[in-house]
Amino acid sequence: MTVRDRRSLHTRIAADLRDEILSGGLPAGGNIPSTQQLTDRFSASNATVQKALQILKDEGLVVGRPGSGVLVREHRQRTMYPASYLAPAAPGQPYRWITEAGKRGVRARSRLLDVAEVRPPSDVAVALNITDGGTALLRSQVLLFDDEPVELVKSFYPPDIVRGTAMTERRRIRGGTPTLLAELGYPPRKCVDRVAARVPTQEQYEALALPTDLPVLRTFRVVYSDDERPIEASVMAKAGHLYELRYDISV
Repeated sequence: MTVRDRRSLHTRIAADLRDEILSGGLPAGGNIPSTQQLTDRFSASNATVQKALQILKDEGLVVGRPGSGVLVREHRQRTMYPASYLAPAAPGQPYRWITEAGKRGVRARSRLLDVAEVRPPSDVAVALNITDGGTALLRSQVLLFDDEPVELVKSFYPPDIVRGTAMTERRRIRGGTPTLLAELGYPPRKCVDRVAARVPTQEQYEALALPTDLPVLRTFRVVYSDDERPIEASVMAKAGHLYELRYDISV
């Protein structure tokens, strides 16, 4: 059975060109095919091709240069290594993801949005073994690379573990929450990630300053301590066109 792509033609053209850019078929610094070439390739009008190119410009993937056509920008897609962020930071050191980003020449920081005891979403409640009507501590923040918002993180913690600690205060935790959890006697031992592409929520769209209605990479992570005790459940959303996740798995 053949399913027809019902998206508008300019959206489909942008999708094909975006894939070629991110896959390296259209290399950084090179030109996008000319308008005439694109109109012939996609059987589209000049106006439709221009609308497609405007989408890519809004996403920061290409830039128009007078007299030079439309150029592919240096690839802004970054590879993230989730496994490198789990362990607690060394004494006196910043959170691991900040250190790892710095190794790749990226200036990383976080902006704390909220700290509150709330009723968690259903999937979080199940993961943390929180009964109906129970609460969890929420710490919500936006992570920024070179001042660009890259990830919205909403982390939840069992209240019996963190109540009365610095975790409940509206401030950043030195060394990150893995370090504090380890100091409290709950060192992270294992995490389980579930990654999916999702249409962004209103909160995610605004927090990440998404230029168009692109999907986000949604990671649902549960962190376990000794005896398989769940100590953290996080919902993390990244702009899907700018970031990929890399997992190195030995078999």
